[in-house]
Amino acid sequence: MTHNTSAPARRLDDGDVRVLLLENIHTDGRDFLRGQGYQVETRDGALGEDELIEAIQGVHLLGLRSTTYLTEKVVEHASDLIGVGAFCIGTNQIDLAAASRAGIAVFNAPYSNTRSVVELAIAEIISLARRLHEKSTDMHRGVWNKSAQGSHEVRGRTLGIVGYGNIGSQLSVIAEALGLRVVFYDIDDKLALGNAQRCATLEELLAQSDVVSLHVDGRPNNAGFFGEEQFAQMKDRAMFLNLSRGIAVDTTALREHLESGHIAGAAIDVFPVEPKRQGDPFESDLRGLPNLILTPHVGGSTQEAQQDIGRFVASKLRSYAAYGSTSLSVNFPEMNLRAEEGRHRVAYVHQNAPGVLARINTLFGEHGVNIVGQQLATRGELGYAVTDVATEVGEDVLTALAAMPETIRVRHLS
Repeated sequence: MTHNTSAPARRLDDGDVRVLLLENIHTDGRDFLRGQGYQVETRDGALGEDELIEAIQGVHLLGLRSTTYLTEKVVEHASDLIGVGAFCIGTNQIDLAAASRAGIAVFNAPYSNTRSVVELAIAEIISLARRLHEKSTDMHRGVWNKSAQGSHEVRGRTLGIVGYGNIGSQLSVIAEALGLRVVFYDIDDKLALGNAQRCATLEELLAQSDVVSLHVDGRPNNAGFFGEEQFAQMKDRAMFLNLSRGIAVDTTALREHLESGHIAGAAIDVFPVEPKRQGDPFESDLRGLPNLILTPHVGGSTQEAQQDIGRFVASKLRSYAAYGSTSLSVNFPEMNLRAEEGRHRVAYVHQNAPGVLARINTLFGEHGVNIVGQQLATRGELGYAVTDVATEVGEDVLTALAAMPETIRVRHLS
């Protein structure tokens, strides 16, 4: 982990904090941050790497969704950035290691859109089973195709859930209430809810599932997770859903199995490459198949979910900027902090090495700083020490802290 050579951050008054929100983040998030006195700029679309480097100059807090990528190169050019909010579940679009090395805290919304994704999955399972999308297309073409052929109830069918996290487990409960039998597979040991049954292997799940719904995260080793081998193991005329990560599925293999009729139907909401802005052209080898529902990454795109995400992530960014709180941060040591009246606070991000706290306190003592409260937490190679003191800390103290070899970032708070 490298040492951050940027100057120690002086205290930022609320009116000095600059925020950049991208990709149509809900107005509740914007309004909350503006209500704190922050300078908030919003942009509708995603930004490419060079565009983001230009836009992020002087920005302290960044909000993005799934199509803007915070790469190591961007981080290297973002000397003022202290916090990033992913206004979504996933954080694979953010180089978390680079952010940690630069002392940038990252937050997301791991629970806010769970219900919305689950409801879309249920809707698509029923639509595929009843072939509603095909019948709607026929009607728009002026064709009256009133037939029960190929249409089925979902009751009594087996749903296989791959990935039993927040979304997968809630899908399990609602699917069972509709009369589906539920099996699931997860690499971690997860508690089965209701009557769901755990499968020891993915192969065991595929062999018995009438519907397979994918709910995995975006970690790099999930790229190509579901391909030709997995599709070939699915039951004849089974259905397939991916509302998780586009990189996880081999779309060429999916198309071949849909065209052959082995897979009866599929619904895909996420893609390996997605347009950056509203209205941009969408290209995919999955286009044009009648037994395939395509949606533009709208699993969590309900007004309720986006409103909740906007408020939740914005409040996390505010708490970190103002108080140093890292509650539910995806890359920083966890520390739930509140404002303390009559105190001043120094937040010190550092390499996790023996003796750092002792050296910090020795330095404070040498400069006559009286400590009234202190917390330390570590996470992997990263350490985070928050010290409350009786009087405002001078520039000489911040400079001395910044000069310590373990220092990544120093912030002087209230």
